[in-house]
Amino acid sequence: MLLYSFADMNSAQYDVIIIGGSYAGLQAALTLGRSKRQVLVIDCGMPCNRFTPHSHNFLTHDGKAPHVIAAEGREQLKNYPNVKFLKDTVLEALQFNENFEITTIFEKKKIIARKLLFATGISDVMPDIKGFNDCWGKSVIHCPYCHGYEVKGQVTGVFGNGESGFEYVKTVSHWAGKVTLFTNGPSLLNNEETQKLAAKNITVIETPVTEVIHEEGQISGLVLSDGTTAGLSVLYAHTAFKQHCDIPQALGCEMADTGHIKTNGYGKTNVMGLYVAGDCCDPLRSVSSAVRGGMAAAAFLNKELINEDF
Repeated sequence: MLLYSFADMNSAQYDVIIIGGSYAGLQAALTLGRSKRQVLVIDCGMPCNRFTPHSHNFLTHDGKAPHVIAAEGREQLKNYPNVKFLKDTVLEALQFNENFEITTIFEKKKIIARKLLFATGISDVMPDIKGFNDCWGKSVIHCPYCHGYEVKGQVTGVFGNGESGFEYVKTVSHWAGKVTLFTNGPSLLNNEETQKLAAKNITVIETPVTEVIHEEGQISGLVLSDGTTAGLSVLYAHTAFKQHCDIPQALGCEMADTGHIKTNGYGKTNVMGLYVAGDCCDPLRSVSSAVRGGMAAAAFLNKELINEDF
């Protein structure tokens, strides 16, 4: 853990600094604002789902554009003058005594808070396949619960391999029409998995994918390394990812094998006073799940502040 100590830094400017102002961060700000806390939300305006035209499976917001949901949230937070916003990026965070000091990149501000809440999300690492990135979030999608209804019954591809690929294609097949599993190389499926897919008329193609054919992000097929083309309307893919912000790790946060930040289930990390919410710690990866995580982390963080002050 990084330590920092100055004699003239004994009082915090804020109760909580929230780093990341999308759905988990905004919900955390709402919960803490309603808890009479002095809150600063720092956000650079680059949410992970900015490429997705519509968000689904979130009650009262089903079908809205993600940026519209976030804008509505920011507008509602104007009702809480104790919640402030700063458009910036955090360069580093240091822990000293019982407080944290953060430094921002653009405004070069140094700001002190009693607690930190990271809602910084993750960054997708796209495979080196032409056209894949252009379709991401539009017709190359990751979650059937978020987008499966809109593409139900369509000719569908699943990009995966091994046990995880088998489970993925099995789940997606509930929504899809004709389904093909693209392993992008030699199949790692076991005999039982291969037989089950064959019994469900799910084709497995091992030939590597070299290009996604699309028109303005709408997929129409995949080009394979042998020159053949497989036509389809939608492709499900779980991409690799990395943490969008490595500051929690620099402060000593433990990481799960999946690459997510470890918590107690309610946003509390192993670093005293540091909480996380949203995609950086939650593999469910949906707007509604991020909102739930933001509320839970904020409530537990507020209880920690209450306990300290009581």
